[in-house]
Amino acid sequence: MKKILAVCAALTVLAGCTTNPYTNEQQVSRTAAGTGIGAGVGALGGLLVGEIAGVNRGQAALIGAGVGALTGGGIGVYMDRQEADLRAQLQGTGVSVTRSGDRIILNMPSNITFATNQDQVRSEFYPTLTSVAIVLNKYNQTIVDVAGNTDNVGSESYNFALSQRRAGSVGQFLQTQGVSGNRLNIQGFGMSRPVASNATEEGRAQNRRVEISISPLQAG
Repeated sequence: MKKILAVCAALTVLAGCTTNPYTNEQQVSRTAAGTGIGAGVGALGGLLVGEIAGVNRGQAALIGAGVGALTGGGIGVYMDRQEADLRAQLQGTGVSVTRSGDRIILNMPSNITFATNQDQVRSEFYPTLTSVAIVLNKYNQTIVDVAGNTDNVGSESYNFALSQRRAGSVGQFLQTQGVSGNRLNIQGFGMSRPVASNATEEGRAQNRRVEISISPLQAG
């Protein structure tokens, strides 16, 4: 209860805290401080509700900021349209688009995304990521997981750190293109999630990848 009261107090302050021009003391104004603060307060409120209800923090923040959640049969239609747009934008780029239920998975092989042992996105890959961002911004009622993965060459700690940095680079680029950070869950998995055998070069090449998984923002 103390935590809840503390957050409520913080929300109140954020919603309308101003400085008295005569006393220089902080006071609560009668009006909201603007739409930006209002959205921020909404996001914080959503996080609080999500914490209590056990809802995904990213989903709670988005709902609190006023992004509508999808419900019922509208979810499938929404994801169908997004999938179609992604396939059109990414045709011929080397990025595969896979549908799994209501999730859309983009597989970005490291050979087209990063130079060997590097964690900065190749400049020639910028247009492809920009195309992804365009679709993500069009369909903003989704949560976006960015996952870095490696093969098993090298130490576990090195690969884990490399996968984190690569996922972070992709996530950072998407944000520069207008994708809200509240939607992004960025994580590195190192060598722990292979999709092929690491016994062959072909298999290792498949394991070196960044995956973007797009899921609908759903009501609890």
